[in-house]
Amino acid sequence: MANLTKHELRMLDRVRSRLSCGALNRLFVLMTFVGERGGIWLAWGFLLLLFPAYRADGCNLILTMALGFLIGNLFLKRVIARPRPSWIRDTALLITNPHDYSFPSGHALSSAIAAVCLTVCDVRFAPIAIPLALLIAFSRVYLYVHYPSDVLGGILLGVIISTLTCRLLLPHLRQWIPEFLARFTH
Repeated sequence: MANLTKHELRMLDRVRSRLSCGALNRLFVLMTFVGERGGIWLAWGFLLLLFPAYRADGCNLILTMALGFLIGNLFLKRVIARPRPSWIRDTALLITNPHDYSFPSGHALSSAIAAVCLTVCDVRFAPIAIPLALLIAFSRVYLYVHYPSDVLGGILLGVIISTLTCRLLLPHLRQWIPEFLARFTH
């Protein structure tokens, strides 16, 4: 693990030295802010609840985000307890230094969950959801608060969790929610 950490710190240094500029600094600070606590994705999920055709998909997104938070942020981060690169290297940050552990990246995890759930919901969401998810995920590397493997781990975990919920939970939600709501509209 020590060799991986050293290699990844060199990668972070290269990203910072080769890409850092005012416009990208502002962009990636914004992307991290947008992805904070899955806020943009939860807002999208709640917005879907307003449209009858998408209610089950909105519920699935919100429930899958909660599951991802429980697995990634509350369980894996504490069990793996990987220090952040910003804790190891004394470097100037563009954002507040996070206080929780590094692996997996919660921003990448929630963004991957949302990109998969939204694409399954309606493929027309993919051209917005996927690039936004990738920008949010990369912002964590750019801002020196996650190793690349934290982000890749978060993406992989998010894809696995959301694929499972879209296959196992979503079909039941699509059947159950209209039946449940019909009880109150008749």
